[in-house]
Amino acid sequence: MKKNFWVRLRKFFETTLIGGLLVLLPITIFIVLVRFVLQLIAKFISPIAKLFSGIELPFALINFIALGIVIAFCFVVGLVVRTQSGNAIVNYLNRRYLAKLPFYTTIQETVKQLFGKKEDSFSRVVLVDVFGVLMTGFVTDDTRNGIYTVFVPTAPNPTNGFIFHVRKDQVTFLDTKPEDAMRTIIGVGTGSHVLFRSTEEVKNAQEAPTLFTPSQL
Repeated sequence: MKKNFWVRLRKFFETTLIGGLLVLLPITIFIVLVRFVLQLIAKFISPIAKLFSGIELPFALINFIALGIVIAFCFVVGLVVRTQSGNAIVNYLNRRYLAKLPFYTTIQETVKQLFGKKEDSFSRVVLVDVFGVLMTGFVTDDTRNGIYTVFVPTAPNPTNGFIFHVRKDQVTFLDTKPEDAMRTIIGVGTGSHVLFRSTEEVKNAQEAPTLFTPSQL
């Protein structure tokens, strides 16, 4: 009886401590990231703000002007990248020099993810036709020439699976959330009606007079 009491007490302490960490740790990490970003912005602004040191202006206004210059510079770089020649130059510099820097590629991918510029490979749920059998899968790569690379997880362990390189006509894109599709895999097929309902919706949308754009599908 005494042993059970200490076991329950230890479990209570562990679960309570973990529960507190789950609440406080994300908040702490968020605060640290915000502080880091503010310090980074301050470092960019500081050299520009010094240019106005001889002008009698409020300190806050000087910082505001410096921040505006930084934003304008980023905007101009963005305009250059949007052009075909500018994008080609940036891609060349990335491949030739920047990609060779330690951790640069990882940082670049992380920034793209934060700003929503990098599409999650597992965000596109599909039904892939392999030998006449429809399988639930996720598009992991698009070769841009009509061939899709699809990962088909095995049930009930989705960390294992098969990789298929299939033609475009073998893939049916679904308007299904990845977590819903993954739930059917873990549940060995339970609830798979949501996948086929999405297939019917996509088919009807394609046959309707008003078509959806590919990005909506």
